[in-house]
Amino acid sequence: MKKCIFLWFWLGLVAIAQSQTITIIDQSTGEGLESVTLRSERPKAFAVSNSRGEVALSAFAGAERVVVQRLGFRSQTLSYEELAAGDLRLALVPAPTQFDEVVVSATRWTQTAQTVPSRIATISREQVALFNPQTAADMLGSSGEVFVQKSQQGGGSPMIRGFSANRLLYAVDGVRMNSAIFRSGNLQQVISLDPFAIESTEVFFGPGAVIYGSDAIGGVMSFQTLRPQLSLSDEPLIRGGAVSRYASANNELSGHFDVNIGWQKWALLTSISHNRFGDLRMGRHGPEEYLKPFFVQRIDSVDRVVANPNPLVQTPTGYSQTNVMQKLRFRPNGSWDFEYGFHYSETSEYSRYDRLIELLPNGLPRSAVWNYGPQIWMMNLLSVSHTANNRLYDRATLRLAQQYFEESRIDRNFSGGQRFRLRTQLERVNAYSLNLDFERSRAQHHLYYGLEYVQNEVRSEGSAIDIRNNTPIPTPDRYPNSNWSSYAAYLNYQWQPSERFLVQAGARYNAFDVQSNFERHLSFFPFDFSRSSLQNAALTGSLGLVYMPDETWKLSANLGTGFRAPNVDDIGKIFDIAAGEVVVPNPDLSPEYAYNAELNIAKIWGEVLKLDLTGFYTYLDGAMVRRPFGVGGQDSINFGGERRRVLAIQNAAYGSVYGFSAGLELRLPSGFGLSSRYNYQRGEEEMDSGELSRSRHAAPAFGMTTLSYHTDKLRLQLYAVYSAEVSFANLNVEERQKPAIYARDAEGNPFSPAWYTLNFKAMYALSPQLSVSAGIENLSDQRYRPYSSGLVAPGRNFILSLRAGF
Repeated sequence: MKKCIFLWFWLGLVAIAQSQTITIIDQSTGEGLESVTLRSERPKAFAVSNSRGEVALSAFAGAERVVVQRLGFRSQTLSYEELAAGDLRLALVPAPTQFDEVVVSATRWTQTAQTVPSRIATISREQVALFNPQTAADMLGSSGEVFVQKSQQGGGSPMIRGFSANRLLYAVDGVRMNSAIFRSGNLQQVISLDPFAIESTEVFFGPGAVIYGSDAIGGVMSFQTLRPQLSLSDEPLIRGGAVSRYASANNELSGHFDVNIGWQKWALLTSISHNRFGDLRMGRHGPEEYLKPFFVQRIDSVDRVVANPNPLVQTPTGYSQTNVMQKLRFRPNGSWDFEYGFHYSETSEYSRYDRLIELLPNGLPRSAVWNYGPQIWMMNLLSVSHTANNRLYDRATLRLAQQYFEESRIDRNFSGGQRFRLRTQLERVNAYSLNLDFERSRAQHHLYYGLEYVQNEVRSEGSAIDIRNNTPIPTPDRYPNSNWSSYAAYLNYQWQPSERFLVQAGARYNAFDVQSNFERHLSFFPFDFSRSSLQNAALTGSLGLVYMPDETWKLSANLGTGFRAPNVDDIGKIFDIAAGEVVVPNPDLSPEYAYNAELNIAKIWGEVLKLDLTGFYTYLDGAMVRRPFGVGGQDSINFGGERRRVLAIQNAAYGSVYGFSAGLELRLPSGFGLSSRYNYQRGEEEMDSGELSRSRHAAPAFGMTTLSYHTDKLRLQLYAVYSAEVSFANLNVEERQKPAIYARDAEGNPFSPAWYTLNFKAMYALSPQLSVSAGIENLSDQRYRPYSSGLVAPGRNFILSLRAGF
């Protein structure tokens, strides 16, 4: 009888434990805190608080150490008994200076930043709400650590540590976004992401090849979108929000709506956004070379140069965009978690502004039309996670993804023999990927390992018409129809003998295969081949350590390698034919490798002042550039009725970049704070000609300094953004050939002037469910063009936004 009573008593305790829910609040406001993470090693458990600050404790039963963390708050370590005792409420104390924010980009698994040897910058959803970026590219720029180039308003190409475009990697919910046609020139694919639907953004600086594979040379930008939240009670969890925003510099009108409905095992989340951007107005004070005095219109079947009634307005630059996200989550028990996500983004057609301002030697425009067609990105993602305690893993996640990319280029010359030819180059890519990631921890040892498979199917179609009679004109495709495949396995090991010291080592083996079909192009390019095949592999690794003498110091060092596998854009450069030259495929291309070293030092004084400094050096070897080539033992061939010199893309160049990033965070009395971030990088690279030049993608020194004020309901920011000059002597030789996008120095040479802006942002909570934010960007109405950009940045810009939640 006593045994039965004891059994029933024990089962009752278990049932109570399984139903217990703790609410985590902000000590200063008493409001529930969303996105608080709870972690324990024994048992292996992880949980995140919902929008009310609630989190279930059942998975932590018996744990002696549960670490409770949230960005901007002081971490706490408590036992399960301490968490489950009392009124089941835990108050966190604000602490803006810390080392232990939670990150996922380093290993694909949640861990604290203090256990990562490399530097990681985090952009929270709260920061985005105050900063009000118009696009995901602007959101990256708000970090003060990513320089963003724009060729048109519908664009934004990040530059990180001297690298850009296909030497940076984008990851969305842990899935690789880079496709096989990502080029070495500037990219605008990041604008496909919706800032309103992003929960957090992390920028991992330096090579991330061990975890992410090809392209992760300069850094990795990891975007985590909103996740469906489950209810922790019998009542459904219903939450949502709506945002409307207006900005004066381009007459932006944006609207967003999201809603989450969660039950105990099922949850749904829907997010919809629409943006409309008009032509962008530049500032009044700056170089006259940046003004837009004309634009082209076709009037009475004739292309005409029309005087711009307002040269401050960059006509045409307007466009619109729609984003939709739908997620479904099913968690049948504490061990399994299933999630399906659908993402869709589509822009309108928009102009490539930097091409529309180019002039011929006779002073006439080079182009009558140069537009990007609608840019479409779609992703279907099924994620399955399992938590266990077996010999293979503690946690495992399978990600199956299908992505679709569509982009096109539409161009027509203003004069000359091609002025009646309207050409369209349409590219479609279907990308399939499988990622299987595992985590295994025992005492001082932490193991992260996994497998990856990626396949891209590239379909390219070129077409043209004569605009006088709509008759078709033969034109080659931009790329050969191709299949690009990648197969990889990786292993990352951490040894942490104490809370003060950690060593990390990792390796990845990555094989890849590119099959291209040139049959559709033989009528334009009469070569003696119709197909090309390329197979190769890359082995990369990393070694890092972290040492914390006490809770106020963090010292870390990291050595790592990265690589970029040849893609279809590299193979497809057969179509870039100059006078007297022809470019042919090279089936012996190899990956280009980067070798990186970095050192990080950070110090906190009394939770009031934090200083950090990161220095780095990267060497790029075997970079893919054009060089003289041979076909059949000959250095030239007959092509198009003339003898032409043969070139091919080869692993023949090198480059290097070095620099540092310094940061300051100062917590002042009465809710004030001061922060600053300064970035310096300098690089050299070998060009196609063999000439050594300053690196094209090494941005000038730049930074951001912010004075902030924060109370329960009010947040204010006064901040400056600034960039150094790039003189003609320090300008990349290829950039010198683009005088249309640069100012002129005293000798008449192109250069990029230094610039700065002063900006003010404010957000006020009218109620727990309603807030209003406003701001003035570029207060002094400066006219400036960020380095290498074709688009002149916005002038004085008034922003008004209203946010509602329920």
